[in-house]
Amino acid sequence: MKFMATRVVGLAVDTLVLAVAYCGAIVLRFDFHVPRWGWQAVVCSFVTVATMQLAALVGFGCYRVSWRRLSRRDLLRYFLASAFACASLTAFRFLTPLDEFLHVRPPYTVTLVTFLLAAIGVVGWRIVWSWYAAARVRESALLERRVRQMDDSAAVRFLRGKTVMVTGAGGSIGSELVRQVAMASPKMVLMVERGENALYEIDREMRQIGTSVPMKPLMVDINDTARMEDVFAFYRPDVVLHAAAYKHVPMVELNPREGERNNTEATKSLAELAKKFKTARFVLISTDKAVNPISVMGKTKLAAERAILALNADDSPTSFCAVRFGNVLGSSGSVVPLFREQIAKRMPVTVTHPDMKRYFMTVEEAVGLVLQAASRDEKAVYTLDMGEPVRILDLAEGMIRQAGYKPYVDIPIVFTGIRPGEKLFEELDISERSAYKTDMARIYITRHA
Repeated sequence: MKFMATRVVGLAVDTLVLAVAYCGAIVLRFDFHVPRWGWQAVVCSFVTVATMQLAALVGFGCYRVSWRRLSRRDLLRYFLASAFACASLTAFRFLTPLDEFLHVRPPYTVTLVTFLLAAIGVVGWRIVWSWYAAARVRESALLERRVRQMDDSAAVRFLRGKTVMVTGAGGSIGSELVRQVAMASPKMVLMVERGENALYEIDREMRQIGTSVPMKPLMVDINDTARMEDVFAFYRPDVVLHAAAYKHVPMVELNPREGERNNTEATKSLAELAKKFKTARFVLISTDKAVNPISVMGKTKLAAERAILALNADDSPTSFCAVRFGNVLGSSGSVVPLFREQIAKRMPVTVTHPDMKRYFMTVEEAVGLVLQAASRDEKAVYTLDMGEPVRILDLAEGMIRQAGYKPYVDIPIVFTGIRPGEKLFEELDISERSAYKTDMARIYITRHA
């Protein structure tokens, strides 16, 4: 039904484009004067032109092509259809030279100019539509639920006037933390990132926004304890939002020692520096994979949680907490960019298992809730309510349809098998048995971290 509706719209827009092209050709041919056979005959001849052009577009299969994904072959199809219509109209004009046919056939020059203008218009609006469609397909639409707005007033009050350090500032979560923290009018934002290109991109973005908040791009590896100590000593951050981590399960599974070094040991070292320099709040960005972990990545994050919570044992002025949530749609290394790439190349979409499910949030949602949790007083592990888990197969099928294709027909889906360290279902238990609800919607405190 939706397919037919979009094609009817396409016919209507193409007719409008042809009308503009034909009027433009008439005006140019007769130098902005009224043709000698009158405007009524022009309208009648347009019916012939439109019929020929639309019939050619239908005949060449142009209305079976997805507007969201236009290949060079598709563009050639539109051009050939317009060229065929132009040749047909030229032949019709040649075979009907008498004046009594003036009202049904256009002059040669009008036919040629109409062909050029119409080809540009018909192809052009489809290219514009494909760009628009690609931009407007937001990841939140893939969640099959409404993305809920939150009250960020508590987070804004907490961050206002403070020096805030964000580690992993160039990553998907880290960069969104930088954006949202900057909007809360902090004293300063320290963007800690070891990747030069990633740090350059978020720094450039913040400069383009023109925020009045001082933004400090610090190209530092959190594993370099001596360098991080210099940063703490010089800037004395009030809040640390620790997002730097290895998170790609198969990669960490293949490199367990590096995962432990970066996810666990560096986190512990960073937390100890925060305690030494009397940082008020240290927030670890954790994961649902830390719940009953079977992967190296999940185990290293659970160990990091326990390491920072252990620092809450004495009367230190630093308050340590962790925030667990699931997958972030569109983040680097996640399935969404992979699926997008595969669909764009018309490759088979790879799904590990037909029953695999994951919890998903948009990055804006996740970061907003992280900052709300950071504003609280509990020295605990927070768990975010992420709604119902999404079946990865449903996600893949939905993305294929959003791109204008039919799953299993235009683009196949293949199952590759569960990889080492992966579960069919991630656990994010917020039942009364495992967690209790705070007075902030969608934020729970885990009873046994």
